[in-house]
Amino acid sequence: MSPNLEIICPACGAEALLRREARYEGLKKVGETLRCSACGHEFPGEACVPFKDRATPRIFGEEDKLPKVDLFANDEKGRNCRHCRHYVVNPFTQRCGLHFREVQATDSCVEFEPRQRTDA
Repeated sequence: MSPNLEIICPACGAEALLRREARYEGLKKVGETLRCSACGHEFPGEACVPFKDRATPRIFGEEDKLPKVDLFANDEKGRNCRHCRHYVVNPFTQRCGLHFREVQATDSCVEFEPRQRTDA
């Protein structure tokens, strides 16, 4: 059973609620009747009910998606201060050892020099 009760009725076109009515044979419940609360249209089964969340129109397809945008050229990706050999980090601030000023890790500089990797 779906917790969503909002439907778009194909008979009347209204946004309505799904009404579930129990069906009985004698005193024994044998199933449910699914109806539109606006017009009373009966649905043959749960799979045939056009729930509102399932009935959203599909306007755009895969061909309408834009190609992935790459903001940085490959040589710019690592030219931030955090990759520079003059970048100094201590517990209180981040500084540039070349210019002796406070910087952020994402700042960039024209005098960038890549840090030597020491993967030991």
